[in-house]
Amino acid sequence: MVGVIVVGAQWGDEGKGKIVDLYAKEAEVIVRFCGGANAGHTVMHGGKKYKFNLLPSGVLHPQKINLLGNGTVIEPEKLLAELSELKAAGITPNLFISPKAHVVLPIHKDIDAAEEEHKQGNAAGTTRRGIGPTYADKAARFGLRFEEFCDEETLHEKLPKLLHLKERMLGIYGKSPSQPAEKTLSQYISYSKECRKYIADASFILNDAISKKKNVLFEGAQATMLDIDHGFYPYCTSSNTTAGGACTGTGVGPTAINEVVGVVKVYTSRVGEGPVPSEIFDSTAEKIRERGGEFGTVTKRPRRIGWLDLVTLRYSKIVNGLTGLAFTRLDTLAGFPKVKICTAYELEGKKITHMPLTSQDFALCTPIYKEFSGWEDLGAGWDKCAGNSLDTLPKNARTYLEFISKELATPIYFVGVGPSREHAIVLKDVFRK
Repeated sequence: MVGVIVVGAQWGDEGKGKIVDLYAKEAEVIVRFCGGANAGHTVMHGGKKYKFNLLPSGVLHPQKINLLGNGTVIEPEKLLAELSELKAAGITPNLFISPKAHVVLPIHKDIDAAEEEHKQGNAAGTTRRGIGPTYADKAARFGLRFEEFCDEETLHEKLPKLLHLKERMLGIYGKSPSQPAEKTLSQYISYSKECRKYIADASFILNDAISKKKNVLFEGAQATMLDIDHGFYPYCTSSNTTAGGACTGTGVGPTAINEVVGVVKVYTSRVGEGPVPSEIFDSTAEKIRERGGEFGTVTKRPRRIGWLDLVTLRYSKIVNGLTGLAFTRLDTLAGFPKVKICTAYELEGKKITHMPLTSQDFALCTPIYKEFSGWEDLGAGWDKCAGNSLDTLPKNARTYLEFISKELATPIYFVGVGPSREHAIVLKDVFRK
């Protein structure tokens, strides 16, 4: 048995879906451990592009076991829409949902929007999918669990009380619910009937698979710098998106984990507010954005663009315990005469190579760059690199990647050179010890 965690090593949108879809071929169980419909991932499969917000990437492999763990928050309408899309494509996913996962309500979205408006200049830039308010209810111990949602009698009893409480909270901001409580109750009773067939003891299924020496893939959502504890607070999400969240968000012990693969886009991108020290604003940023299709899967907002930041990657290596690196978008960064890597920050006149102590200090950091010669755009020639070795890459591209790997003291497992999982150089099979 091999347990592999895939996490975003930066600010999200690194291309985790492609890596997970590749690894899912050899995994027998794929489990998502955090987040909700605020996280979007795009996967190419059978020549078709699929965009998921909730479902694990493994659902494209019907013979695999796919789990949504207790650490996730589920918007039933969105879940059913994604399942309907798969059904239309002739795919019936083998899906199970933890009874301990929490359920997102329409009024959670209302509160999310109201809170963002109230914060004004200090808004986190959320997707307004109700994720934060749902996790807040979970922490306050009056949220709606999937097990309660799937039991009609309990749903009838608990949901009206919860909605009444949330309406009062929304009233603090001078807002009213987007729909009446009666409509929400009616909708959720209907959703419940469709969703209850997926409820199962996800932790038991997972640990049973581990005891039978099956390969397990833990699929992270979002990224390290968005983690509620280890990310840049408060400009972060509301769940644990780092490797530790794979254990707490599914119900397995850390001894089940053999590999932690950090997905690294070869430049920086981010959706949302908050400091990004290596952010750039010139025509280079615009060109990278257009080439890479850097627009949010969920929000459709243009992503902020910057040079690769080694300081945050060093931090990501530590807090995740990364054992390998999966690079993406190497082809997107091709064709520029020069490219840069932020190797350190300047803070109050001093050079630092590690994350500063406080969020306030992080906001004051300015980048210190190392410049590299760029590499040519191979066009259709990138296809010849796929499936081969690093030696088939342009020399300067190889130098760039090897510098990052050496600085992080972490080996390269994967290099993406195109949009699909086939456009890749795979240097290590993570499911072979």
